[in-house]
Amino acid sequence: MKALYKLILLLLIVATPFAADAQKQKSKAQLEREKKENLNRIREANRILKQTKAQKEASIGQLNAIKEKITVQKGVITNISREINYIESDVQETEGIVGSLQADLEKLKAEYADMIYAASKSSSNYNKLMFLFAAESFNQLVMRMRYLNQYSEARQKQVEQINKVQAVLTGQLTILEQKKREKKNLLTIQLTETKNLQNLKSQQDSVISRLGKQEQNLQREVAQRQQAVKKLDNLIADIVREEIARAARAARAAGNKTSGSNKVTLTPETALISSSFAGNKGRLAWPVERGFVSERFGRHNHPVLKGVVVENRGIDIQTSQGATARAIFEGKVVTVASVPGMNNIVMVQHGEYFTVYAKLKTVSVQTGQTVKLKQSVGTVYTDSDGTTELQFQVWKNSETLNPQSWISPK
Repeated sequence: MKALYKLILLLLIVATPFAADAQKQKSKAQLEREKKENLNRIREANRILKQTKAQKEASIGQLNAIKEKITVQKGVITNISREINYIESDVQETEGIVGSLQADLEKLKAEYADMIYAASKSSSNYNKLMFLFAAESFNQLVMRMRYLNQYSEARQKQVEQINKVQAVLTGQLTILEQKKREKKNLLTIQLTETKNLQNLKSQQDSVISRLGKQEQNLQREVAQRQQAVKKLDNLIADIVREEIARAARAARAAGNKTSGSNKVTLTPETALISSSFAGNKGRLAWPVERGFVSERFGRHNHPVLKGVVVENRGIDIQTSQGATARAIFEGKVVTVASVPGMNNIVMVQHGEYFTVYAKLKTVSVQTGQTVKLKQSVGTVYTDSDGTTELQFQVWKNSETLNPQSWISPK
């Protein structure tokens, strides 16, 4: 009977998903999503890298695309490692179930063998009749008949239990073999992806080495970039000051108090847009449909030139040739201008917030126009190196903000 109780418990273990199993399935689903996202990012990086490789000379854009592939490749390998860990956990759990089932099957078979041995001693009809007729009373006769029937039923049930355990055991052994094959396949894939990562690192070293031979050109590019950034910063600062002053004048004309000399005075309508923009922090749309951040916000070392620190007031997003730049939120176009080194720029106001889209080849909006979410503001410029890159900034009044904290993560 102990074996029977254990069998019932094992069947419950196999058939009933625990909270931990549900959590594991959730994690596996998350791994699957991450795998698809990584594949999409690799395809996009490959497309961008191919466009930059079309030029003979190595470029920063080419280096950035390789770095993006390395980052994603590391994510792929981490993802595979986590999958292997989950499978290893499943294998250990299944091996435990198989071991318990095998032990119980042996016990059930041993019990059944004992029952057969006992039954063999009284297997003839004569022995059964002698057993019944030896009863001292009618009640005892009835009890002996009931005992014989129950004993026969117990043997039949024992056979049924043995068959059930055998079926469950066979199923678990099949699952175990499947898990082991899956783990073996993933280990093979992991080895291949690790080799791919090493190849990418070699490509990166090669590009850095080739770029190192172009130091004078890179120094000149950095200087030109700094001049362009300064002109863009001055233009944006002037526009923000003008908008603050204009809003203050409008508020005074309407008999309302102004919010101060360094903040945009908001009307009920613009206050609502401003509040909605702020409320969507971390979830705002990307300014391009596809691409990756090729240069982050703030101060950081130049990727090739030693001792050179560059500062970015926004982020650079590398994308495909012909890509469309789009508004990340509804707002009003306050400026369409051209800045040497930054090409065309579009600045959109969202209450007390401003978004800037620079390095545009063409512009599809005009000053004063209201734009909707994801509406095109222009196309992104592709330079002579084959690099297509958008400079994107977010401001709150006169303060620059890190755009990556505002747009949704990829």
